[in-house]
Amino acid sequence: MPSDKQAGYAHISGEMKGEERSEMYGKIHYEIHGLTSPDAPTVVFSSGLGGAAKFWQPQLADFTQGYRVITYDQLGTNKSVGDLPATYRISDMANELAVLLKKLEVQQCHFVGHALGGLVGLELGLTQPNLLKSMVLVNAWSSPNPHTLRCFDIRKTLLAADRKDMYLQLQALLLFPPDWIAANAAHLEEEEAHLLNHFPDVDNLLARIGALSAFDIDDTLTNITTPTLALANKDDTLVPWQRSKLLVDAMPNAELSVMKYGGHASSITVPEEFNKLVLEYLARIA
Repeated sequence: MPSDKQAGYAHISGEMKGEERSEMYGKIHYEIHGLTSPDAPTVVFSSGLGGAAKFWQPQLADFTQGYRVITYDQLGTNKSVGDLPATYRISDMANELAVLLKKLEVQQCHFVGHALGGLVGLELGLTQPNLLKSMVLVNAWSSPNPHTLRCFDIRKTLLAADRKDMYLQLQALLLFPPDWIAANAAHLEEEEAHLLNHFPDVDNLLARIGALSAFDIDDTLTNITTPTLALANKDDTLVPWQRSKLLVDAMPNAELSVMKYGGHASSITVPEEFNKLVLEYLARIA
């Protein structure tokens, strides 16, 4: 079990750049688990499109034994209140996380990012590499690809039609393997009913989809020198595992690990295997 937990809010302010410039203010909810000393090795977990700190619940028991673990709700999601402009970008998310870590007096950390969260890590690797001791990028990508964009176009169409129930059912299909969905059908139905009653702000959700759809750093991947594990899943329905191979082929200090099973959200479906792979990598880096 996690040895300790602290939670709080960090106030974030900044100027968003785009066709229109607007001031954005909000507050980011964060949680600190495990070791309490600021000198302890720190792992920061960054979630995908949902942005929720609770996505990483299956990791806490294993990682808090040897690390100070920071999870957070990304701005405009869950407990992190903020209105996102249509011009919102991954660079804004990276800046927000950097501000949060500065407020928490984190000098350097191991970073674990899932999908959109991995994009945040890549942006930090370009703009604030001294903040990162290592990165684990889970089913991430460096540029748009037609298959993933098609999946997100369907999501946007469901939102436009106000079919939030179908949006949530599609989400399960994109995140989890078919046999896992069948074995956990009752749990998923209960969770989807809860999420339907607490559905995220649609404008914020669309802004986040726009940000991940526009992300493209193929031309600068060679500049990211942070030691990196690109962790992919062969059976990922949303992001082809070859997108992780493209990262490794371009980044000078990156290596690839491909899991045969687990779907897009293997940190949830096979947490024991996922945790073991990541912890072994962090131990080697240390």
